[in-house]
Amino acid sequence: MKHIKYIVIAIIALSINSCSVYNFTGTGKIDAKTFQVNYFQNNADLIEPGIERTFTLELQDIIQNQTNLNLVNSNGDLVYDGEIVEYRITPMTATADQRAAQNRLTVSVMVRFSNKNKEADDFEKRFSFFYDYDGNTQLIGAALTKALDEIFERITQDIFNESLAKW
Repeated sequence: MKHIKYIVIAIIALSINSCSVYNFTGTGKIDAKTFQVNYFQNNADLIEPGIERTFTLELQDIIQNQTNLNLVNSNGDLVYDGEIVEYRITPMTATADQRAAQNRLTVSVMVRFSNKNKEADDFEKRFSFFYDYDGNTQLIGAALTKALDEIFERITQDIFNESLAKW
């Protein structure tokens, strides 16, 4: 019984020690203390008011929630900059009477990431995702919010993975 106690203590100690290098978000050790997310302008051909602010806040939130980095307005160790370059609705399938049975909303964001402490991590990359919806649905109000939530969740997670998780 006494040996089991020591084995359990050893396992707990090793588990706690290993978490100092790797955390549950998969980021590993980040050589930074602060990050900044500059305002992402909406430069898409089709303008949907307010999505640039929503996207900027979503990107700030995911980084704050999955790291211990501090958000700053200037001189961040990590800087996210860019613009929304595409907001497009396209028909995906048609009915027999030439109407759209299903539409797709696609949003693309160009991101420039720089790491002041490790320039090898810098990148400029386009991130994109889509949301399919019924052709009879108007993409306004709650339907638009749901679509953008799904798209922004995926894009911000992809940006996080590319910049910090290295997946």
